[in-house]
Amino acid sequence: IVISDSTAITIVTSQWFLQLKGLEMSKLVNSVFESFSMQRTSAWLARASLVLVIVLPLLVLAYWFVADASMLAVRANLLPSAIQKPLQDWQRVVGALLTLIPVVLMMRGLWEARMCFMQFAMGHVFTAQAVQRLRSFAAWISASSLGSILINPLLSVLLTLINAPNTRHLAIGIGTDQILSLLFATM
Repeated sequence: IVISDSTAITIVTSQWFLQLKGLEMSKLVNSVFESFSMQRTSAWLARASLVLVIVLPLLVLAYWFVADASMLAVRANLLPSAIQKPLQDWQRVVGALLTLIPVVLMMRGLWEARMCFMQFAMGHVFTAQAVQRLRSFAAWISASSLGSILINPLLSVLLTLINAPNTRHLAIGIGTDQILSLLFATM
């Protein structure tokens, strides 16, 4: 069989083109699978965010009505022995309501995250609306962290309000969880 130079070049370029096409097809298939995986993960995260929005306030209320006084004292940056008398029901209700303030701010942030994840699940990743949702999420988480820092001193006063005079406390403290939340939200 005689093959001319032009036929050999055609065969070589055809094989190279098919290899290149095969490479592009594998990249396309991989990107479709990665996109599908990202969309599935985003949909799952959207559902998880919704569950957190529903469950968080219920957990806070349950915690305030079930926890003993020493656990609540530690939560308010007090020593466990700082609460000298049994807590009254109104203190637990007001404490739960105060604690719900930063939780509600966090819930709003989680709602924004949910909306962002829903956009990702629909394939709308690099959009102005997704960026706006992420910024809004960060702002609400920052507000929640700051609210938590401001609420803790109020909780310390509330929990020791029925103590004898000169044994009431005002405790101011900033925890690593609050600092990390602020740091995370500002990134």
